[in-house]
Amino acid sequence: MREIKIFCPKCAWVPHPSDVWQCSSPCYCVWHTFDTCGVCPKCGKNWEHTICLACHRWSPHVDWDHEFLPDRGKQAEQELVVAVPVRPETGSDPCPHRRRAE
Repeated sequence: MREIKIFCPKCAWVPHPSDVWQCSSPCYCVWHTFDTCGVCPKCGKNWEHTICLACHRWSPHVDWDHEFLPDRGKQAEQELVVAVPVRPETGSDPCPHRRRAE
């Protein structure tokens, strides 16, 4: 079973749903960047890099997504999960944590 986790690739900080980022001038929209894959819902600017609210370092937005795959066989007993960065070029949704319209 595949599980996607979002955390800073530099310090492993995990954003909460209540955390917000702010777009630049003149927009200044405040929103949760991981709800929209880094696209401002007001002006449409695509933020390809995201700043960590904990360590204050910038990283590519796609590097925040980590796919955890359970290891198979005997290694599964020793290693519970293996972290693999999710990349858009894999053909899967580059923003797997995006909230889907119901």
